[in-house]
Amino acid sequence: MDVRDWGTFLLPYEQTVEELKVKFKTMRSELKKKEENTPIEFVTGRVKRLASILEKAQRLNVKMEDLETGIEDIAGIRIMCQFVEDIRRVAEYIRARKDLEVLYEKDYITNYKESGYRSFHMIIKYPVQTALGQKIVLAEIQIRTLAMNFWATIEHSLNYKYRESLPDEMRLRLKTAAEAASILDSEMSSIREEILEAQKTFEENSNTTTQLLKAIHQLYFYHLVNEAIESQERFNQIWQAQDMDAMKELLEHVRELLSNAKKDSLPDGL
Repeated sequence: MDVRDWGTFLLPYEQTVEELKVKFKTMRSELKKKEENTPIEFVTGRVKRLASILEKAQRLNVKMEDLETGIEDIAGIRIMCQFVEDIRRVAEYIRARKDLEVLYEKDYITNYKESGYRSFHMIIKYPVQTALGQKIVLAEIQIRTLAMNFWATIEHSLNYKYRESLPDEMRLRLKTAAEAASILDSEMSSIREEILEAQKTFEENSNTTTQLLKAIHQLYFYHLVNEAIESQERFNQIWQAQDMDAMKELLEHVRELLSNAKKDSLPDGL
């Protein structure tokens, strides 16, 4: 009987998940600044539950002493994308990283499972620094669209309920749903440029609004109370009309007021 300390056994996997989540979220932020839109929508991660680890080990005939090499997805990261095309881009970014090693990949998008399951998997080796030194941990990265993830989450729950023995009718309905999710992804890809342009416009408008409200607030700091009140009233009118051109003009006007106020506040000779 195995009497190992399971809490200690799982610690490197928990550390791996937390570190990779931070790194991929940082990647998302960097790509967003660099490319205006990022192929990564959001990132999640989990450490497999002990019951699931033991069930999988039994199913794959993996001995307890071989869990670290025999079960590759104890640590799991999931990266969600808006579009199918983004999945390949994310995979390329991961292959290029120097802080992990990709062992192999499983393309369930080109070669989707009989059940309808679609996702792109990468099995990696990741080094973590523990109190006892460096440890190499195996982890699985799943890259999929939001539609693929919705389907896979439901299918996983049903498989858990029926212990991998789904009724035929349920299996057929899930397969039909998977095909519908695939059609949804295809439709979204066909209008990808329009979606990205709309998202870009929304973000630019949101940033302009935020910058303007902050600039109006700054007017009070320079004791430009009347100007602040007038600008706020003008903002309210523009906001009701949703006139973004007028919003940008007002932002430039308020920035000019602030610039002049800053110059006037400087001591003579500076």
